[in-house]
Amino acid sequence: MAQHILIVEDEVKLATLLQDYLIQTGFEVDLIHDGAQVEAWLGNHQTNLVLLDLMLPGKSGVEICKDIRKHSQLPVIMITAKVDEIDRLLGLELGADDYICKPFSPREVVARVRAVLRRSDTSENPASRGLNLDIDTYKATINGIDLHLTAVEFQLLKVLSDQPGRIFSRSVLVDKIYSDGRVVSDRTIDSHIKKLRKKINAQMPDIELIHSLYAVGYKFEW
Repeated sequence: MAQHILIVEDEVKLATLLQDYLIQTGFEVDLIHDGAQVEAWLGNHQTNLVLLDLMLPGKSGVEICKDIRKHSQLPVIMITAKVDEIDRLLGLELGADDYICKPFSPREVVARVRAVLRRSDTSENPASRGLNLDIDTYKATINGIDLHLTAVEFQLLKVLSDQPGRIFSRSVLVDKIYSDGRVVSDRTIDSHIKKLRKKINAQMPDIELIHSLYAVGYKFEW
């Protein structure tokens, strides 16, 4: 059965263009142009992923994403017209699975949709079975081998791997890891991530689990 995509975008020509590309790729697609209609639609229909524009009439993409996350882990890709908005969206911790900035290639959107859908099906990911985190002992293992992580490295891996594909800005990671309010620079996070990657790569040299996005942050991805 074909997977379904809901596109929520008030630019009708753009939404139709994305719909055409996704249908050609084998997806079923519905369009909504008013944010106020999304909640009712989701209550009466099934979809595998939502492509959600940030600025919408009726109800904003931010509000819609927050509402979805209150009761569902339905994959959401946010679309914004401003690259600097991505950092603000990350700060809001909406829980979106990916972010795309206009203008974009429809082929890029199709590729992002496929990637997010693959990540959402963790049952087919061998890495998800090989990685184990024990929160009680702060012990992380890959295929049964102890990574010997520090407490900070363990916390970073836990935060990132709990939401595969989600992009975390450095400032959000600082807030999550250093809850005591101490002043920590972005370079401190970068340093811990570098050491964490080295320990993971020693056990899984052919798989990159932690990815960096220039000037944005980090994400865990198989």
